[in-house]
Amino acid sequence: QVQLVESGGGLVQAGDSLRLSCTASGGTFSRYHMAWFRQAPGKEREFVSAIIWDGRDTYYTDSVKGRFTISRDNAKNIIYLLMNSLKPEDTAVYYCAAASSKIGLTTRRAFEYWGQGTQVTVSS
Repeated sequence: QVQLVESGGGLVQAGDSLRLSCTASGGTFSRYHMAWFRQAPGKEREFVSAIIWDGRDTYYTDSVKGRFTISRDNAKNIIYLLMNSLKPEDTAVYYCAAASSKIGLTTRRAFEYWGQGTQVTVSS
């Protein structure tokens, strides 16, 4: 059983930056592919970014490419999401997730474990 705890959310202005963190415990972190999803009020939870177990491959949804960067530190059991040039449409609860299989890493159903989420609010 893997437990995931997100942190780093907050209220910022458009154009600002934030770095989210997700700390894992209870499992062999380096065995899992990791991702960030987000859910805005009244909308479905959507894929944001993913990183495979060794960090060599990363994936991003089109709306965040060039602005967000995902990374991981397997020695510390943590992943990060650096978010630059934030926009009001980035406002959402951001969730960290872990998957044991690389198949379908941009889909919610690929992930077995989820964190509780951290709120990111971007004001215009």
